[in-house]
Amino acid sequence: MIKACIVTGHGINSDNELVLAFNKAGAKGKRVHIQDLIEKPSLLSEYQILAFPGGFSFGDHIGSGLVFAHIFKQHLKDELSKFIADGKPVIGICNGFQILVKMGILPNFSGNYTPEVSLIHNDTGVFENSWLKVAFNEKSPCIWTEGMSEMDIPIRHGEGRFYTDDEALLEKLELENLVALRYSGRNPNGSLNNIAGITDPTGRILGLMPHPEGFIFPENHPLWHRNRPESAAGLEVFRNGVEYVRKNL
Repeated sequence: MIKACIVTGHGINSDNELVLAFNKAGAKGKRVHIQDLIEKPSLLSEYQILAFPGGFSFGDHIGSGLVFAHIFKQHLKDELSKFIADGKPVIGICNGFQILVKMGILPNFSGNYTPEVSLIHNDTGVFENSWLKVAFNEKSPCIWTEGMSEMDIPIRHGEGRFYTDDEALLEKLELENLVALRYSGRNPNGSLNNIAGITDPTGRILGLMPHPEGFIFPENHPLWHRNRPESAAGLEVFRNGVEYVRKNL
């Protein structure tokens, strides 16, 4: 059985939904508290997928995901490096995306886990909580979004504006097709180039602000009673990750 480690901790609130998403996708998701990993780092090697859920880790008081990122990197960098080197996929959603970029895991062009991009306060000045449409980059190497084109998906964040002041880095992201998905209609937060999610050069690490685990049942869609969607599109993200492990690991 493919096992997915869903890292939880203070302020995380989407961990149960993420466990359910992986279970429905054919894996066995398990919530693992960050303190348990710190006390026994070898626990991470028992899993084939690592997932960072959404929420407000440590209250986001000094920046979304910043404290969680610092703690994880300080105590578990070696284990995380081995996990990635072993070819195992990683996904971070919303607060999880914020954690990945602030650990320097995404996009990690430098190779030394130095933060290169960030997710800052929405330019609307308000917490955004709605459904919108995203388009997936079909040329992206991202294993999580393979074969996907467009999807309705929920968002819920206050600091989701993708930003970098390094124009060369932004151009590199675009040229190498590492922008895995972008907002195709309304840009809810002012993200540069409408970026909603990026992958690393290997394609195995994905960070995104929208919540695919929020659309794993057709009835999750706000218009399900009118349009009657035949499937829950968000589930495909997790099926892709699980299928990659099944074929390659």
